[in-house]
Amino acid sequence: MMWYDRMLSVDRRWIYLILAVAVIVTLVLPVRIPVSISGEVRAVYDFVDQMRDGEIMHLAIEYDPSTMAELHPMAESVMRKVFEQNGRLIMSSLSQFGPAMADEMIQRIAREYGKRSGIDYVFLGYKPYPAITILAMGTDYRVPFPIDYYGADVDTLPIMSGIRNFDDIRGVVALCGGNAADMWITYGNAKYGMPLALGITGVMAADYYQYLQAGQIFGLIPGIKGAAELEELTGRPGEGARGIPYQTASHAVILVFIVLTNIAFFAKRSAERRAGALH
Repeated sequence: MMWYDRMLSVDRRWIYLILAVAVIVTLVLPVRIPVSISGEVRAVYDFVDQMRDGEIMHLAIEYDPSTMAELHPMAESVMRKVFEQNGRLIMSSLSQFGPAMADEMIQRIAREYGKRSGIDYVFLGYKPYPAITILAMGTDYRVPFPIDYYGADVDTLPIMSGIRNFDDIRGVVALCGGNAADMWITYGNAKYGMPLALGITGVMAADYYQYLQAGQIFGLIPGIKGAAELEELTGRPGEGARGIPYQTASHAVILVFIVLTNIAFFAKRSAERRAGALH
């Protein structure tokens, strides 16, 4: 068997093994890869960095554990930056499996900064039918959320005093692992005109740059790289920065195999043509 036939018929399990070794090596060794900052991520950082004392922003945690690895670092960075700016947060989670996961993060970071529920932040929790809920929040937060996630009457919370709808907050940063991103664009920005930025998974990124170019969103955080960029800007490297070496190593292995198999394919086709010419 010629070398190109061996290459084209390689057992895919060898590819998985090499990929696993590459990821494990980057896990064991202290690999640090520099991260360049994109304009769309810097726009989100600047939006939070320019918050005034006491100003309120809505952080929408629209993902569940399946996309937690990419989006959770974004949520942590945004929360920390808001609290460092002495800003306040309204938070919601319109993904049915997201609230408990979001609550753990919120409680942990709030304790870290000494922030209090109902005063420095409010976690409204989950409601079904994201499109309807977003439309209702644009009219009055109290329509879909008369009580917060912990059962407190929203009207009794100091943070909600004078806050009725999107007109009364700085804007929305929505971290989405699915079609909630489209709903925030359609029923949030398009309907009410509130400033909107998105954090999304890497595989979704290509579909949302058009909204950035059209001005429907002012910023975009794409996947684990975007999370690492945000961490770099906030000066607190975390899971995003730790994920970059794994992603780089796995992409490098995949690219090497793509190049090698293409070389083998064209080498085989050239050999077949030469053999055909001899006959």
